[in-house]
Amino acid sequence: MRKPSYALLLLLASGCAFAQEAPATAAPEQQAEQQVSTSDDPDAAESTTRIPLDEIRRYVWVYNAVKEAYVDPVDDKKLMDSAVRGLLLDLDPHSAYLPKRDAKAFDEQTQGAYTGVGVELMTLPDRTLKVVSPIDDTPAARAGIQANDIIIAIDGKSVSDSATAEDSADDDDADGNTAPLRGPPGTKVVLTIVRESKPKPFDVTLTREKIRVTSVRSRALEPGYGYIRVATFQADTAADFSRALDTLEAGGKLRGLVLDLRSNPGGLLTAAVQIADELLDKGKIVSTRGRVALSDAEFSATPGDRLNGAPVVVLVDAGSASASEVLAGALRDNNRARVVGSRTFGKGSVQTLLPLDNGDSVKLTTARYYTPSGKSIQALGIQPDVVLRPAKDAVNGGKAGYSEATLPGHLRGDEEIAGSNAGEVLDGDAPITAALVELKKNVAVTSPSPSAPKKN
Repeated sequence: MRKPSYALLLLLASGCAFAQEAPATAAPEQQAEQQVSTSDDPDAAESTTRIPLDEIRRYVWVYNAVKEAYVDPVDDKKLMDSAVRGLLLDLDPHSAYLPKRDAKAFDEQTQGAYTGVGVELMTLPDRTLKVVSPIDDTPAARAGIQANDIIIAIDGKSVSDSATAEDSADDDDADGNTAPLRGPPGTKVVLTIVRESKPKPFDVTLTREKIRVTSVRSRALEPGYGYIRVATFQADTAADFSRALDTLEAGGKLRGLVLDLRSNPGGLLTAAVQIADELLDKGKIVSTRGRVALSDAEFSATPGDRLNGAPVVVLVDAGSASASEVLAGALRDNNRARVVGSRTFGKGSVQTLLPLDNGDSVKLTTARYYTPSGKSIQALGIQPDVVLRPAKDAVNGGKAGYSEATLPGHLRGDEEIAGSNAGEVLDGDAPITAALVELKKNVAVTSPSPSAPKKN
């Protein structure tokens, strides 16, 4: 299995936007005609580009006009911050400039520990916040926050207020205008929620706490049938997954496994690759393709299947995104698992985190990823082998109402379906029961190979 390049930390995060606020230094106009290298990596393919002098002149003209004629004085730093944000703003929903505080919060998320209320969010064009999903066993989940809820105010202040966005600090999911979600453990925060099933907005009071996200949970469904829930992909997720298998196998040989990726927004690509490797004896897991050589990578399984070929069913829904889709696609394309549930989110792009010397970072979309069969699921998602429907009393009928294809400025997909192709949110235990039924069908026609070696 090819190891990820140190120069490119491949991150497949959820469809959440991030704050775009940081200082930068303008390139001097006299240097505009110099050729500059697109990479400082000596091993990267040489490529040069000429800075467009006419566009630099246009920028300088607008900059001077604002400085001299805007109704209120504007300092240089604010103007340059706006210029830097603008460089990334219209690229795609997942590219962003992360100030030092947001880069730190982003790193905390991948490590699985931070102080907040425990909710994955997406910033909408009007800067209100749509809940992608509450994180299991956190204040948000315990208070009944639901997928598709819209947060319009935090502690009485509108989240769409530009001042709130500019003055923000660390937040619950590294998005600048949600900064008030962060705070000392034990303190309270009031969220004003709009929910489709409610006639008017309502308030929910949450108590902040240290969020230690348990990314992997497991239990026996029946003798011989295991269940593992992966809530997000963090640095330790693959190791936790392996330990969960050990625990399940301690109770007897597994005849089959339900792998639950519902409402898993993604995370570290390497964690998803490692879990796929645990369950595959051979075959390609995922490949990435971009414009520069460092963005191209291919990950393949190493010999040994932890379950010795015992059947696997992967449970997904509309909130399963990014690294979740990598894992589901890898297992299905290698005929290792059947996918059960609803169409997934459809985030098929790779983000590279590029740290800067001042502590800020750029999160830049640098590649698309492809399943082992060579297909991109960008703005399409993964259509399950067996489709499940939400319960009749599900909130909003279970309809997610959003997907990668509905995000403004999203990358076009190779097989994108026009309009909304959003799947459905599948809550509760009923989908697990349905997945177990499907798993038993596979067990009836599949016998695990006794000779297959196990991973170390």
